[in-house]
Amino acid sequence: MKKKGLYVLSIIVLAIMLASAGCGPKQIQPSIEGGLPKFTSEEELVSAFTEALNQGNYYAEGGLINKDMAQAPAAEDAAGGETSSIAYSDTNVQVAGVDEADIIKTDGKYVYAMAHNSLYIAQAYPAESARIIAHVTIPEFNPQEFFIDGDRLMMFGSTYYSSNDPLAPEQSVDSAIAEPGIAERGFGTMPYPVQGNLVSIKIYDIKDRSNPKLLRSVDIEGNYLTSRKIGSDVYFVVNSFPSFTLSDPSAIDIIPGYRETVGNAKPSSDLKPIANYSEIGYILPRQAGNFITVASLSMADEAGTMGKTVVVGSGENVYASLANLYIAQTSWPAYSNIGQPVADEVQSTVITKFTLSGSTVTYAATGKVKGHILNQFAMDEYDGYFRIATTISGYVDNRDTSTNNVYVLDNALEATGSLEDVAPGESIYAVRFMGKRAYLVTFLHIDPLFVIDLSQPSAPQILGKLKIPGYSDYLQPYDETHLIGIGKEVDASIDADLIHTENAIYYTAIQGVKLALYDVSDVANPIEVYKEVIGDRGTESLAAQNHKAFLFDKEKGIVVIPVTVAQLQPGQPNNSQGEYVFQGAYVYNMTLEDGFNLRGKVTHYDTNEAFQKSGEYFYGGQSDITRSIYIGNVLYTLSESRLQLNDLTSMVTLRVLPFDMQ
Repeated sequence: MKKKGLYVLSIIVLAIMLASAGCGPKQIQPSIEGGLPKFTSEEELVSAFTEALNQGNYYAEGGLINKDMAQAPAAEDAAGGETSSIAYSDTNVQVAGVDEADIIKTDGKYVYAMAHNSLYIAQAYPAESARIIAHVTIPEFNPQEFFIDGDRLMMFGSTYYSSNDPLAPEQSVDSAIAEPGIAERGFGTMPYPVQGNLVSIKIYDIKDRSNPKLLRSVDIEGNYLTSRKIGSDVYFVVNSFPSFTLSDPSAIDIIPGYRETVGNAKPSSDLKPIANYSEIGYILPRQAGNFITVASLSMADEAGTMGKTVVVGSGENVYASLANLYIAQTSWPAYSNIGQPVADEVQSTVITKFTLSGSTVTYAATGKVKGHILNQFAMDEYDGYFRIATTISGYVDNRDTSTNNVYVLDNALEATGSLEDVAPGESIYAVRFMGKRAYLVTFLHIDPLFVIDLSQPSAPQILGKLKIPGYSDYLQPYDETHLIGIGKEVDASIDADLIHTENAIYYTAIQGVKLALYDVSDVANPIEVYKEVIGDRGTESLAAQNHKAFLFDKEKGIVVIPVTVAQLQPGQPNNSQGEYVFQGAYVYNMTLEDGFNLRGKVTHYDTNEAFQKSGEYFYGGQSDITRSIYIGNVLYTLSESRLQLNDLTSMVTLRVLPFDMQ
């Protein structure tokens, strides 16, 4: 057995990292031939982790930390490997050719969707014969997202084990408690069984769409972070947090475990270490608290060896190009016992780079910049350089002192150029890198859209900016000179007398969802050419926070977003929360000539009863639309309750495919 003992010490997660006092990005990993230094013995690995635990230093300076511990080529047609002649939408991704797993996919004939812990496969096109043909449910498995590749489907999810499962050994409570030296060594016991999370990756043969066959399962101790697919190769990231179950743990107790299972065979009761101690790298100065595994599997060869690189640390945000994968993590400054930051400490982000080549994942470099990042869109690779946008948060004397920065790092993640102190007193709300330019949206009172020139990596500079009410949470490229933004409208006049922070707005000033089209062809003078505001305060769109929920097709001239609409009722003051009146998808015609024009709305709620409970807040339900895709001229919308087909021209409902809710 991999795990020993009945009780687990819960590791308290504290993001404590020493930051550089320099004025710009700084390389923090010494040059070492062959990549990262490795542990030289089991004793060295155990000592590194136990010392970090006892000292409360749970994260490596390398920065691979998880502070939350506790348009691509068309797919092959499903029928026979031929390319579908019918146009269909792909997942909205950050980098063309780098697919991202999601809860819905299509190959132009079939739609694959996840709902209430199941996978459904629908014969979806043509619409008149659409029907659910497969329903896959796996006991004790929580699916999260998946990829398709020809006749293969790869699913990511999680499962759990505890001392009552065959993965954990039997041991009496008394023997665990009586083990000597636990208190003296800083270890304790908790009154519950050993339990943990396994990331589970399952590869299916879906040549017969009505009868998917499980080919292979890979289970890794830890939590799934994210994944990317390039060609038939899938790269995924797992965070693992070791449990100390004995007073004198061995390396096998600390190193994450994994197992592989062929087909529907019963999984092994043993978890083997995912790597030997001598294969695990670390970044200096070494402060061991957890692990990150960057692994790869081929969807074309289900029996192929899993490639992997294991590093001390854990991950938070991931960006991937066609050749490299970058993992970023914020290091928050330490504070003294009087609440002041420790000298020479600043918020910082550490970036670790891995090269991708088939099934091989190799550590390449580590770099560091000041500030923290918003999400994956704050990172980008272009022409051999890595670019990153950060915010340094601050609040002093009733004043927001936040500043924003853009850094350019070279192939070794060493500093090349920087643009610092952008929009003092505001924070980044959206970022989009496009070739030699970057677009930043910051917000405190109004919405400045900054156009930043990156054509000279050593000297980034602001070319122009636009200040308008509101802000964007997500920026979607329309073409080289236009951007679509989705965020919130703001009326700064609402409750202006209640502002308690200099130059800010009161929260009631934030109103409905805002769609905007920006023209940046004149870089010195970007303009907002069109604006569409949906609903009043309380209106939300998942697309503002999750780019995969944003459907945009330039050729079809459509934008589709899921939206929950709140509207003020007669007599309600403008600073009030609106009452909920609709949940579904808004479908817009969208062109440079005419802007946004509502084509129609789609909902999965058959009545308005859910929105008519007076005085009750609408928290959403199983009929909330979360995704939309199209095949030909048919729009497919997904909720937990069904897959619905609507004609994209008339918006008439063509078919409803309800999911089995049992």
